Amino acid sequence: MSSSAFARRLDAILARKRELEERMSRASGAEVARLAREHAELAELALVIERWRAALEERDGLRELVQSAGEDAELRALAEEELRKVEARLPELERELKLALLPRDAVEEKNVILELRAGTGGEEAALFAADLLRMYQRYAERRGWQVELLSLSESDLGGVKEAIARIQGRGAYGRLRFEGGVHRVQRVPVTEAGGRIHTSTATVAVLPEAEEVDVRIDEKDLRVDVFRASGAGGQHVNRTESAVRITHLPTGITVSIQDEKSQHRNRARALQILRARLFELERRRRQAERAGERREQIGSGERSERIRTYNFPQGRVTDHRIGLTLYRLSEVLAGEALDEIIDALIAEDQTRRLAQLEL
Repeated sequence: MSSSAFARRLDAILARKRELEERMSRASGAEVARLAREHAELAELALVIERWRAALEERDGLRELVQSAGEDAELRALAEEELRKVEARLPELERELKLALLPRDAVEEKNVILELRAGTGGEEAALFAADLLRMYQRYAERRGWQVELLSLSESDLGGVKEAIARIQGRGAYGRLRFEGGVHRVQRVPVTEAGGRIHTSTATVAVLPEAEEVDVRIDEKDLRVDVFRASGAGGQHVNRTESAVRITHLPTGITVSIQDEKSQHRNRARALQILRARLFELERRRRQAERAGERREQIGSGERSERIRTYNFPQGRVTDHRIGLTLYRLSEVLAGEALDEIIDALIAEDQTRRLAQLEL
């Protein structure tokens, strides 16, 4: 993008902000709210543009002052010192502007449907999946998000065979979107008498929660089966047919929920999960079309992709996509140090996207 084209783009943003302010002064009701939302987004960007442009003007003015100082050595020295300070600030202001100009995906602000499943490793895999579930629950609590467990299937030793949770909070998907994939654990299982280290896995899927306006589901495309809920060892078994299995016939996606005693609530939860899966399926299809099937540098988040290893004997966590290793295993699993990994993943993604944006 040429400098003149870029300048026109910035001018258009500022002009749009002024237009919104003028329209808001004449609008009323719902129209004001709609315009205010767009204005709030542009106002933040406008501040960044104005700071960057002010620094450029200050730099140019100081350069002229240095050249016109003549034999006034003191004036020239002062101008040169101020010029160095401004030029030192410009790279960070430029990066800030680039980040502000990156296209924002509205999906990042959505709530999350988090799906956890035990992988290879039997009972130890289920116990590891339970560790991951607690990690995300604690992380959500630290950020002030709400966690609602939609479905839970436990193992005999209290592990998690499968869990589906809804995480509600501003920017939840934007923070958790890179958590999808295969998580691997290396440790001595509680069931291991010989003290040997075993490797087990659990898979995580992170889906943006879809609303009805995002995905329209035609009832004729659904097959709904009801059955009696089953429990481990025959415990807590429902005597009525409250469990629900919904199959989306065009895609073959199936969701079963039996946690609630109410058939109506189980059906609502199943539809909630189905909607999120269909939304993600369509989103990935569109991304694949735009990217020409090119895999992103940071990883696609596919469930088959091993993304992270939790090594208990060494007390370390390694994210394989960015080569980051932290010797803070207990803090990561407590949800305290997880931000350090997530921030690094987001920074890597931003760096890749910034490389495609010319200033």
